[in-house]
Amino acid sequence: MSWVKVAESLDEVPFGTNQLAEVLAGDKKVCIGRHKGELFAFAAKCPHASGFFADGFIDPLGNVVCPLHRYKFCMKNGRNVSGEGYYLKHWPVEVREDGVYVGLEAKSFFGLF
Repeated sequence: MSWVKVAESLDEVPFGTNQLAEVLAGDKKVCIGRHKGELFAFAAKCPHASGFFADGFIDPLGNVVCPLHRYKFCMKNGRNVSGEGYYLKHWPVEVREDGVYVGLEAKSFFGLF
């Protein structure tokens, strides 16, 4: 795993009022969600129709909801909880003294999907 710095501090993560932010991890766009004091990193686009999660919302149970068709995904494990059978790529997030980091697989970080 390669830890990639996405912000100098948590205050620099551009969260909207929906508690979602899109950031760059290297050359990869990643969405970060904040719910009940926890941070989650996952793919910026929905695996169904490529809706941008940063334009969606987080439901009361902590699922990110795509703005296009309202498909819901658990931010902790990437599982589709609304029943369509898709899977959302997700990664660990760490807030350290020197910044906010997302842990990507080495192959994702180097663009070798």
